[in-house]
Amino acid sequence: MATKTQDYSKMMNDMMGMFPVDLSAMQDSFKSYAAFGEKMSKVALEAADKSTEISSKYTKDTLSKLGDVTTVKEDPQAYSKAVTDFASAQAEMGAETMAAYAEVAKKVQMETVELMLAAGKDMSEDATSAMKKASADVTSMTKKATSTAAANSK
Repeated sequence: MATKTQDYSKMMNDMMGMFPVDLSAMQDSFKSYAAFGEKMSKVALEAADKSTEISSKYTKDTLSKLGDVTTVKEDPQAYSKAVTDFASAQAEMGAETMAAYAEVAKKVQMETVELMLAAGKDMSEDATSAMKKASADVTSMTKKATSTAAANSK
């Protein structure tokens, strides 16, 4: 009487072959992260560009006003008035510049929050979809593995 030995390595290979790895979910996730990174980079670059414009305008205006201070005056009191006017203009330009920077920061904050909420929603949907697909695949493969194991044991 010959005993038939089970080939467990073949059975394990067959069973593992029934659980295919679907990389499309990983690719979709990578694309979502890459798109999010691109959008965040765009927000940061636009903010840097606008901040540079504000800084450049402030510098040009300051140099222009400083030119008025350094010109030769007929009356000694005119120097005092020029310095007073420059200080007053600087205070006004400083306030305007800070307000412009605040607007840039506010815009960056709003866009970042919008992107984070959208990304969270997209990634949640991707994860839910991937989990549903994986669950369906595992259920299907488990049924196949069970039926294959039952057929092999006969």
